[in-house]
Amino acid sequence: MLMTRPSFLLSLAVVSIAAAQQIQNAGTSGEWLTYGLTPSETRYSPLDQINAANVKRLGLAWSYDLGAGGGGQEATPLVWNGTIYGITNWSVIFAVDAKTGKERWRWDPEVNQEAVRPTICCGVVNRGIAIYQGMIIAPVIDGRLHALDAETGKPIWEARVAYSQDEYTITMAPRIASGKVIVGISGGDHPKRGFFDAYDATTGQRLWRFYTIPGDPSKPFENAAMRKASETWDANAWKLGGGGAVWDGIAYDPETDLVYAGTGNAEPWPEEFRGEKGKDGLYACSILAVHASTGELKWHYQAVPDDTWDFDSVQQMMLVDLTIDGRPRKVIMQANKNGFFYVLDRVTGEFISAQPFAKVNWAKGIDSKTGRPIVNEEARYSHEPITIFPSAGGAHNWSPMSFNPATGLVYISANTASSWTFASEEKFEAKQDKTSNNGLVRPMPTPRENKIPVIGPEPLEGTGGVVTGNRGALMAWDPVEQQMRWRMPGGGGIGGGTVSTAGNLVFQVINDGRLMAYSADKGEKLLETQTGLKSGMGPPITYQVDGKQYVALMGGVGTVIGNAGPQNAATPTSPKLLVFALSEIQ
Repeated sequence: MLMTRPSFLLSLAVVSIAAAQQIQNAGTSGEWLTYGLTPSETRYSPLDQINAANVKRLGLAWSYDLGAGGGGQEATPLVWNGTIYGITNWSVIFAVDAKTGKERWRWDPEVNQEAVRPTICCGVVNRGIAIYQGMIIAPVIDGRLHALDAETGKPIWEARVAYSQDEYTITMAPRIASGKVIVGISGGDHPKRGFFDAYDATTGQRLWRFYTIPGDPSKPFENAAMRKASETWDANAWKLGGGGAVWDGIAYDPETDLVYAGTGNAEPWPEEFRGEKGKDGLYACSILAVHASTGELKWHYQAVPDDTWDFDSVQQMMLVDLTIDGRPRKVIMQANKNGFFYVLDRVTGEFISAQPFAKVNWAKGIDSKTGRPIVNEEARYSHEPITIFPSAGGAHNWSPMSFNPATGLVYISANTASSWTFASEEKFEAKQDKTSNNGLVRPMPTPRENKIPVIGPEPLEGTGGVVTGNRGALMAWDPVEQQMRWRMPGGGGIGGGTVSTAGNLVFQVINDGRLMAYSADKGEKLLETQTGLKSGMGPPITYQVDGKQYVALMGGVGTVIGNAGPQNAATPTSPKLLVFALSEIQ
């Protein structure tokens, strides 16, 4: 046994490296093997059969009924071995032929919808699955994590990440990092402590857990990071709330073996109720870089210290190499919910730059030396209502963006002029009854006159003329110069998203059901198609099978019958997977 153990470990390492290389090369092969296409999360495809010259010929090739509705279809489908794999809002996993749409298998984890629905923080949704060594790794909204045989759909292992009875759910797509499944939890708007985990992708055994905010300070700290974080919170804050949920953004850099995770807001929202006014509240509203092998924190960047506006930093993170000020930099980029576009050094966490891509009044800007926001003190609300830009929904939320290396631009589906009125309760008491715990007055009060100065980009003269008065937009952002290059109306921070291709294209799905295509360099509108799915739209992908390129997306909410929501999958309102291809007519 002593002689065979090293060779066994070596073989596992070789398998892990091979799997990582397969995912890294997914775009070249025409497959789509992870949420962001590659671990860098750029959602850029080198496919160019569909291009700016012929995209107007794109039409529906086939559709697949997803089944029961009751929530948006936010998942990114994956493509491997001639098969599309996907997951519905209620965590039903399916496999269909990527050329014809014929179902190969379907597996239902049979979530107790009636019991789970009241515990869900922010919608009955699921953003996707992962693939590893012939297995589909599927998160279930009630807190389970499953591995299924990709050929048959039969379960291989099951892990328990969290319990819905504790008001935790899973809504994010897991990622693969060095043979591990990385997954976080939702529930930060309940009095819960955020965390993300690593599981052995082969066995489902949990290898490490990283808590994003400190717990009871009278108990031993889990690690040095939690000891440091405890100094930035009031000693009693943990009793009243939690936060720091990791419910969306994850990226992985195989070169450094670092996992990057974005964290949610602190809970309750008003700083006065958390008791740590003037303290940062680590590691809420942050980007964390941890070692994939150990879960040990290497660096952190906190976008919003002492957050009081629900500015989660869980949005998608991209890993790219850019030349900035004549120097090659390995960077991580994020279009944050708070309205600023951030560029950081992904190896060290060093702040490089940040500029507003939407209307902002909570901050005057970002300090170029420290990377800390220059907060407008007038934006720190209490019992008197005040309007803040952007809204709690964010300038950019979970809607995926994409990066095109040929243009050097990031394509963001954004809400450029959103706002929200904030006012705290007169007296706050933490609730333990599966209700929101944010400490705000609702319904929304009438705000006082807003005199807080607003910053943000002005509309540009471009292909579509000056775009004014439109909150939802597709924005092409230059991350080196931190400037908008073009903008077209339609989109928003929640729903749909973009993918960019070597065919000089940006595909965008808008939450009203439209599929759009623009030229990546100039923003010229080349295609507008109404899918017939009016809302609940997921992001687009593109793939190639047997030499033919396709574009796919999921969408539709459907109707709900009773509390649980089963419905006839054949009804016109049924959520669907739609696949498009070029018509043969020239």
